[in-house]
This record gives sequence, structure tokens and C-alpha cells, in this order.
Amino acid sequence: MTQVLEARALAQADRVDALVAAGGDPGPLAGVPFGVKDLFDVAGLPTTAGAGMLRDAPPATADAEAIARFEAAGAVLVATLNMDEFAYGFATINAAFGTTRNPHDRARIAGGSSGGSAAAVAAGLVPLSLGSDTNGSIRVPAALCGIWGMKPTHGGLPMQGVYPFVDSFDDIGPFATSVADLELAWRALGGQAGPAREAPRVARLGGWFARNICAELAAGIDGIAAALGGIDTVELPDVAAARSAAFLMTAAEGGARHLPELRRRAMAFDPQVRDRLIAGAMLPASAYFAAQDFRARFRHAAEALFERYDVLIAPAAGEVAPRIDDPMITVDGQRVPARAHLGIFTQPLSFIGLPVIAAPLRRAEGLPLGVQLVARPGGEATLFALAATLEARGVFGLHG
Repeated sequence: MTQVLEARALAQADRVDALVAAGGDPGPLAGVPFGVKDLFDVAGLPTTAGAGMLRDAPPATADAEAIARFEAAGAVLVATLNMDEFAYGFATINAAFGTTRNPHDRARIAGGSSGGSAAAVAAGLVPLSLGSDTNGSIRVPAALCGIWGMKPTHGGLPMQGVYPFVDSFDDIGPFATSVADLELAWRALGGQAGPAREAPRVARLGGWFARNICAELAAGIDGIAAALGGIDTVELPDVAAARSAAFLMTAAEGGARHLPELRRRAMAFDPQVRDRLIAGAMLPASAYFAAQDFRARFRHAAEALFERYDVLIAPAAGEVAPRIDDPMITVDGQRVPARAHLGIFTQPLSFIGLPVIAAPLRRAEGLPLGVQLVARPGGEATLFALAATLEARGVFGLHG
């Protein structure tokens, strides 16, 4: 936690109690404590977005819309939560606010950039939290911390009052300890979808999504297939190019957004973030436009796949959480930094704005692993229904 909001929380709890005493409806989240990633505006506080250089920024004049909706449903904001600086990373190793540790093994990272939000739920500090997801920043920490997380259809939940990173990909979403709580939170935020498809057509993603995963995760996905009576394996074409294009667009938009401050006080940035932002700001516009053109083609290929299937299953992160003193993962036989590469399976999916639920695999032992359930835009109801079915069958469940 970066700040505990005791006075505010007590005041909100008093309002809920008074409403109940008066016979009113306190809302579906009445009295439920929650925390928010430190890029949601909280009235009266500076919105740091995980950056020490913004500690003295002018305080927000109003709460983010997502906070307002949660509190309208009766929830009680109790804390702001740690993150990677400016949401640029998958580790929540923060030069200004410290490292968020994984509750299942404090020597390991929690993932990022919404690592504080995931760790707070996994540790039992709060039952719900809010994070943001650009390239996997909800789904990766949910998987590494063994809880549920959700990235909605792009643009499906309110972004007002959320510090931006990459407009093309940014979304907000909840973390929870059950699929029912996850859906309740999503609906409280204003999530809407069409009816769930009965007997959804499900497939697993192979190719890119079958490489660079540990044996335990591969076995877990086999278990999902078995629980569903067997499913097809299909491939999305050009996934490596999609990830590269997403990397490029992220760097370019992030670099452009922070360029004025980079010019003014570059040394105030976290060094690991600063160098990536500078590199992005130097990218030529032609490369960005080429990535946008490719995105349209990749989206068309995904749409063709969703003509045949309603839900696709993919890894969320390929292995368990790396150690803090060695924050590296293995990709194609090479050891690479987790901060930049933990999103190899999430990035290509947010690249085209698909809704995704990150689901924790139920395991008898070992550290958490998680998968992604992916649908066409607007397909959240089908995702929740399938997730609930697999949770009830013991395939998914809170780790530990």
C-alpha cells in the first residue's frame, strides 16, 4: 500500500451504516473495503502513477469515475496501491515506493504493473481492488498471485480520472478472489455485455501460446480441456508480429506522452522507465502507422477465429513468479528481463482490445499459475459463465 485512507474509509463506512439504519438500499458492495492502483484520482491526493516525481503534484479535485461507481455501490476505499512507475513494467519494482512482494513467496515479485492491487487481494488485505491493464498489467499479476483479474473489452469501463499511459490499449478492471465477486465488481463499474452463449464453443490457442510455458502450466491447460470434454487447438497467425507492433505502439505513445517532462527533468524518472520512454519518443511516425495498419489485419484474423469459437484459452504468464533478486524469465531459451517480457501472452490480445478473464489454476502444491479466457469484443457474459462452470468443477480456484 502506498497510502492508507483511514479517515476517508471511516466516513464512507458511516454513510453506509446510516443508509442501512434509514432502511435504504446500501448497494451490492455495501461495506466492502477496496484499494486502487495509484493512478486512480482520489480527491485531495496527488495522483502519482507510481512516480516519485509526482509526489508534490496538485491534488486531484475529484475521484476517478470508477471509484465513484464503487462507492455508489456501497464499497469503502481504504488504500492506494503500489505499481510500476507510469504503469510501464510487469514487476512492480518501484524506485520511489519500493517493491511489492508476492504473498505466496515474499522473495518473488507480484507481477505488474498492477502488482500492489493483485498482492493486496491475494494477501487478504482487501477482497476487491482496481487496477489498469495496457499490455497485461492486470492479467499477469493476477496469474502470479493466484487470484482472478479482468481486462474488459477496450473502452468498456470508465477511464475518467485514470492517469493515462497508452490510449490505444489502456483499460481498467477488478481483482477478486472468486469469479462471482469479479463479475459483481465488473457490473458495479458499469460493465455491460450481451447474453452468455449456452454451451460455448471453446478452443485452446497453440503455436505462440504453446511455447515458453512450464510443464505444470501445460498440464493445467490439458486439465481444462479434459474438464470440457476435449477441445480443439487453433492458432492465431502472426502473433510474434502482433506483440512487436504492440511493443512499438506502447513505446511510441508512452514516449510522446512523457516527452515534455523528459526534456525538462529526465533524471527524475525511474532509470529503467526513463530509458524505455526516451527510446519510444525517438521512434519514427512511419513505424507507428505501420503498426496500426498491421493491427487492423490482425484484428480481422481474430474475428475470423471467433466465427468458429466463442472462447479461446491461453496462458497468462508462462511460469511462476520470478525472484526479486533475479527478475528474469526464459523466452526461447534466453534469460530476459521480466519487467519487459512477462506480457508475451497478454500483449497480443490487448493489442486488439479483446475482453479477457485471468483465472487461477487450482493446484495442490507449488506457486500460482493462471490462464486467460478470451472472447470477442462484448463477450464478457460468456467468459463469466464459462469461468463459473470451471470454478465449480474445481479446475479454477483461489491459490493457497
